[in-house]
Amino acid sequence: MSRVLSAVAWPYANGPRHIGHVAGFGVPSDVFSRYMRMAGHDVLMVSGTDEHGTPILIAADEAGLSPQGLADRNHRIIAEDLAALGVSYDLYTRTTTRNHHAVVQELFLGVHQNGYFVEQTTYGAISPSTGRTLPDRYIEGTCPICGYDGARGDQCDNCGNQLDPADLKNPVSRINGETPEFVETQHFFLDLPALAEALGEWLDEREATGLWRPNVIRFSQNILKEIRPRAMTRDIDWGIAVPLEGWQDNPTKKLYVWFDAVIGYLSASIEWARRLGEPDRWRDWWNDPEALSYYFMGKDNITFHSQIWPAELLAYAGKGAKGGEPREYGELNLPTEVVSSEFLTMEGKKFSSSKRVVIYVRDLLSRYQPDAFRYFVAAAGPENQDADFTWSEFVRRTNDELVAGWGNLVNRTANLIAKNFGEIPAAGPLAPEDEAVLAVVEEAFGTVGDLIGRHRQKQAIGEAMRAVAEVNKYVSDSEPWKLKGEDQRERLATILHVMAQCVADLNLVLAPFLPFSANLVDQALGGAGDVAPMPRLEEVEDLDGGAGYPIITGDYSATPRWERRPVVAGTPVAKPTPVFTKLDPSVVDEELARLAGE
Repeated sequence: MSRVLSAVAWPYANGPRHIGHVAGFGVPSDVFSRYMRMAGHDVLMVSGTDEHGTPILIAADEAGLSPQGLADRNHRIIAEDLAALGVSYDLYTRTTTRNHHAVVQELFLGVHQNGYFVEQTTYGAISPSTGRTLPDRYIEGTCPICGYDGARGDQCDNCGNQLDPADLKNPVSRINGETPEFVETQHFFLDLPALAEALGEWLDEREATGLWRPNVIRFSQNILKEIRPRAMTRDIDWGIAVPLEGWQDNPTKKLYVWFDAVIGYLSASIEWARRLGEPDRWRDWWNDPEALSYYFMGKDNITFHSQIWPAELLAYAGKGAKGGEPREYGELNLPTEVVSSEFLTMEGKKFSSSKRVVIYVRDLLSRYQPDAFRYFVAAAGPENQDADFTWSEFVRRTNDELVAGWGNLVNRTANLIAKNFGEIPAAGPLAPEDEAVLAVVEEAFGTVGDLIGRHRQKQAIGEAMRAVAEVNKYVSDSEPWKLKGEDQRERLATILHVMAQCVADLNLVLAPFLPFSANLVDQALGGAGDVAPMPRLEEVEDLDGGAGYPIITGDYSATPRWERRPVVAGTPVAKPTPVFTKLDPSVVDEELARLAGE
């Protein structure tokens, strides 16, 4: 057994999340975490809502709310949606907690104490019309390195290089199109060059494992070539105070939102342990060098997880060129793997709320089963290349694969058992074809599990559905509905027992992908319907006296093992109801019309 940290990207609180977001971080991280629990590992899955930064101020102004009011509203929406999608967090929290602020300030002080923060005068972008600081990501222009027209003020997505807004040629504000003014300002910069050698050694070590996706490791190594200090404070009045004399009482100087957001993985782990009543329990995942950690996100956030966060961890531990010693948290584990997904588009277009090219998680789940969407993401999502969500493909995969393949097998099995015996019958002597299909299904545990563990979820669900097809073929070839004579009763019982065992096995194999239906399938075969423990939304008080807020948590200790569990003869089985809802083809036209605003 290993301790496994599932560190899941923090959704931003400037609005509800759409399906493109959760296809990149939500579903893949949950499939992995559920499987690792079933495989016997001690999993800690953490995340939360990222609530600081200038974009929150802008969105709050537009909504007529205070920044805290906007964060409160959107945190609740996002948490409710992720719980409804079945994402099994041990703790989903937020960055406006007092616990998070304290952890972030401790990391800052450790990095500063070890000499990896340097104070520099730089140029900050100001909106001429409002006088407000413009965030790096809200300034666009031409990249001074590769000439790409559309680079952001923090990085160029074309060449991957880190940028400053003042570096851009022809910079404009994405908010209102005006040309920003640049004024001198003092900031703390993370001394990345002093950490470059340690970062390079860590990345070379990671590459040698052969586990990282090639695009992630190559991108991460390439950005080291142009590494330079990066500002970790901002001229803004919404965020976490800089915990140094002369800075902490300055209302217009705060820590950079990305400095604080990645520390959320640690602060959420600490909050989880405190809520458990075991305040040092988080150290099992963070201080034990044998523990594993996997970070899930979309590809636009690779930089922050393969460079900025590891640099913060190395600096806190004193592992860079300047040396140093860790403070109270000790030496913290670097990521075992950065698991980045590519982008999901919708009907061939980039997601855009302003252009109405969007479907929010809440809207999709109000009309369709969560497992239908989870299946689509696993089978056709942006795992290692950009993918397109179309309503026609969503309907096709739901009907032709989920309903006609897996749903049909479950329904046929339960229906035949209920009709002929009313309970799972005992098996007689097994024929070669019985043993063969049972072997195919049992092999799926090893094949599918290995693929999920290596973040090959498309292949994994493909293998699971291949096994489903083999069992459907076995049923069609065996034709149990034709065995009606008393002298054929034992053979009928044997086939139906084999079918029940295959369905029970495949239900466990598919449970990480399809947790809601896994519980329904278990009930269809006379079980309690608890093979996939579900998350719950809870209202809690801030541990350090702040306002209360909703969290996602859950008890996943009853998760079954990743192995065959023999079905029990005599278990009552009633006539089933369909597990999956078949979609009418008219859904496509209805959704496309909704998308067009008709």
